[in-house]
Amino acid sequence: MSVRTDDDVLGSALLDFLHDRINENENIIVTPDIGEKDIYPLHYFFRSFNDMPLIEKKALRCTEGKVLDVGAGAGVHSLILQETGFDVTAIDTSPGCVQAMKKLGINRAICTDFFQLSPVMRFDTILLLMNGLGIVGERKNLPAFFEKAYDLLYPGGQILLDSSDISYMYEEEDGSEREDLYKDYKGDVIYTMHYKDKKGKSFKWLYMPFDELLAVAKTFDFKGELLAEKENHYLVRFSLDL
Repeated sequence: MSVRTDDDVLGSALLDFLHDRINENENIIVTPDIGEKDIYPLHYFFRSFNDMPLIEKKALRCTEGKVLDVGAGAGVHSLILQETGFDVTAIDTSPGCVQAMKKLGINRAICTDFFQLSPVMRFDTILLLMNGLGIVGERKNLPAFFEKAYDLLYPGGQILLDSSDISYMYEEEDGSEREDLYKDYKGDVIYTMHYKDKKGKSFKWLYMPFDELLAVAKTFDFKGELLAEKENHYLVRFSLDL
C-alpha cells in the first residue's frame, strides 16, 4: 500500500470518525524517535468525563473562570467545561480538529497557534492536557511559552498542564543513562503520525520532569503546585507569584 503525505492526519481522522465513514476501532499510530509507538483508537479522542484518566479529571475540576484550551484536538475537555457553564476558547493548529470541534458544538473553536494569539485576549485558566506541555515543541521555547502565558492571563490566573518524565526511556539494563548525541535535550521528542494510508509531517513535542519545569517557571515569576501524579506522569498548576 502506498503512503500519502497528509499535513493534517489527526484532523482527517477525527472528521472521518464524526462522518461515520469508518469503524470506531480504526487507530491513529504515533511513532516517536525514541521508544515504542503509541496506538490510539479514534474513539479515545471522544471520551466522556468518566472515561478520562485521573489527571484530566483533576485538571477539569481545578479549572476556573474564562478558559483557553490549547491544542484542544477533538475538543472533549472544552465541551465538558462548556456544558458546565464555562466560557471556553478552544484552539488547535489543525484545521480538521477545529472543524471537528465545531461539529461537536464548541462555541468558540479557532485554528491558530498559541504563540500567535493576540494579547488582547485574556483568560483565567490556560489548559494544556494530554501531555500538553508538548505544544511548546522544544525546551528552548519554554521562555517564550511562559512570557506568552503571562501576557494572556488575568491577574490571579493559572496554567494547568500535564507532562511526563521520560528519563526512564534512556535507562540501560545496568542502571546507567544512555546519552543521545543527536538531541540538545532528551525531552525533545520528534513524532510522526500515521492514519490508514496517510503519514503526517514530523513534529516536535516536549517532555520535562516536574522539578526541572518548576525551576524554569520560577524565573518568570510563576509558582508551581503539583496537583496529581501517576507513575511518570504529572499535573501541575502554575500561578503568577506577584
